[in-house]
Amino acid sequence: MTTVSLRSAEGKWIMVTTILASAMAFIDGTALNVVLPSLQRNLKASGADLFWVLNAYLLMLASLILIGGTLGDRLGRKKVFMIGIFIFILGSAACGLAGSATMLIIFRMIQGIGGALMIPGSLSLISSGINENERGKAIGTWSAITTLVTMGGPVLGGALADAGLWRYIFFINVPIGVMALLFLGWKVSESKEIDPQNGLDFPGAILIAFGLALLTFGFLRMPAEGLGDVKVYGSIIAGIILLVAFIVVEHKSSHPMLPLPLFANLTFSGANLLTFFLYAGLGVGMLFLSLNMVQVQGYSQLESGLTFLPFTVLMIGIARFAGSLADRHGPRLFLITGPCLAGAGLLLLSFVGETTGPGDYWTTFFPGIVVLGLGMSFTVAPLTATVMGAVSNHLSVTASGINNAITRIAGVFANAVFGSLAVLFFSTAVQKDMNAFPLEQQQKEAVVAQAVNLGNAQPPKQLDTAKQAAVLKVYHAGFVEAYGKIMRLSAALGFLGGLMALLFIRSSKTVIKDAA
Repeated sequence: MTTVSLRSAEGKWIMVTTILASAMAFIDGTALNVVLPSLQRNLKASGADLFWVLNAYLLMLASLILIGGTLGDRLGRKKVFMIGIFIFILGSAACGLAGSATMLIIFRMIQGIGGALMIPGSLSLISSGINENERGKAIGTWSAITTLVTMGGPVLGGALADAGLWRYIFFINVPIGVMALLFLGWKVSESKEIDPQNGLDFPGAILIAFGLALLTFGFLRMPAEGLGDVKVYGSIIAGIILLVAFIVVEHKSSHPMLPLPLFANLTFSGANLLTFFLYAGLGVGMLFLSLNMVQVQGYSQLESGLTFLPFTVLMIGIARFAGSLADRHGPRLFLITGPCLAGAGLLLLSFVGETTGPGDYWTTFFPGIVVLGLGMSFTVAPLTATVMGAVSNHLSVTASGINNAITRIAGVFANAVFGSLAVLFFSTAVQKDMNAFPLEQQQKEAVVAQAVNLGNAQPPKQLDTAKQAAVLKVYHAGFVEAYGKIMRLSAALGFLGGLMALLFIRSSKTVIKDAA
């Protein structure tokens, strides 16, 4: 496909369609965080169920997204992009109709399959379709607008959840996806690179899918069963073995889904390490911030969504500008300071204790959200441009797929590990307070057992009203304590991301000419 100007009709339609499809996937993620309390109540889901609702989608996405990129090369980027959007629409509609947590988890897997075909297409169409000298600006525009729409997700999710319409978070994907399909069919040309020797790496996909699933299962079962349970340590060990086998298979494969020679380039490796740490910290931080606001601090779900508006405003004002500056001056400074600022924002948020409600927002959560927003605004566009610019054009789809896969893998690990840690921190805090509480031992055990539900923990019904109120205070204090520890760990991941840029990223012009 011949590259076109960003200002041309074709260039504008490429931007419109990629933004629509990306926004559909990203809204789903951010809005879902806000509606989780309603979802948990309506579907009677445990804390572990919530993490599986998040991870079922991420698991399929992480394991298949690289194959999605390869299919785009072979069959046509636009065609595979459209198939992915269609599957994602079907999965979204099914999620909206789910009657139980188990069914929702299954339908989220279908969404993940669609996303694995759809998400690599966005940046690969931009990379292969827009002139090289405008690509940074195009990616910055894509980053800014999709982030704007994405950060509108919490507001939309909060409004729908408060109205008892949380299912429409999934249904809204249907009209957006249909518009994207129509515009793609009519206005965007096909693009593909046919390599007869480039096969599909199904062994690699199977190994990484089962490896991630087993690791996730082991970590999510750890709070309930303990590390000494064979289902827990057995799953974790088996998951590690399968992931090691995946690396071996990729090393020996003639058509690997994860071309290991790409990682010989320090810029590419550093950018992906930065991606892993930053997005692991960001994803967990945003999730626990939403749960804390709604389940403990007394915010409505709409109010919780509105608290992220400063983040959105900063992304609108800064992200595209940061992308243009990175084009001219190089991304290194942005990729060092941005993640560190994001880490500082998460650290500030970790010190917020129990408040009296939304009236305290400006002196409690607001400063941390502003610093977090500044950090992400300076990071998103330069990071994406760095990943795409570190490889030659014919490897751009693969690079995009790897970076997206690492983002999702970061989410899987963070949700599993930090979800387990949160239950551990929460139950430890509750147990400590229960030791001096005037309850029978059986009642104390029932109180602590509710810790698996995190912020939705409910006092045992056999207690009288006064004791239930006292236990609820214990739950709130325990959750805030656990929240603070999780947020500080998330902040550390942000700082680690900045360290990766400091150590590995030297120039955006280092291109791998022949690795594949």
